[in-house]
Amino acid sequence: MNGSAEEERSVRAAVEGEMRLLDPGVRASPDEVTALLDPEFTEFGASGRRYDRTSILAVTSAVDESTPEPSALTGMSGVLLAPGLVHLTYASESNGRRVRRSSLWRRSDSGWRMYFHQGTPAGPSQPSAEYPADTPQAAD
Repeated sequence: MNGSAEEERSVRAAVEGEMRLLDPGVRASPDEVTALLDPEFTEFGASGRRYDRTSILAVTSAVDESTPEPSALTGMSGVLLAPGLVHLTYASESNGRRVRRSSLWRRSDSGWRMYFHQGTPAGPSQPSAEYPADTPQAAD
């Protein structure tokens, strides 16, 4: 990541928050999840469902510490879009299902909180004729 010290600190804080939200122990604690989600939080899940802060708390509180984390996270990167606003992108994989993820983290008086998240299915983890290798294509 090339950028200012402010950008590096901001992106690092967002990545740390993202990783905490992926931790089953944190997800099982409504108080910890609440501390990491912005009051105006919205998510478009990989299932296509829309969640707000209240509905995501119902889903995450059903998770317990024995629920496995995604088996792999790849390509985690972030950029400071504006002071106090970081965009993260990465891919997760669990049970052969790959999902591209995008999060916006907003700094508030109480720290960095996830403002928006989207998960988009990316096909199976292994390339096939239906889902060719996951590489960017040059524009024509």
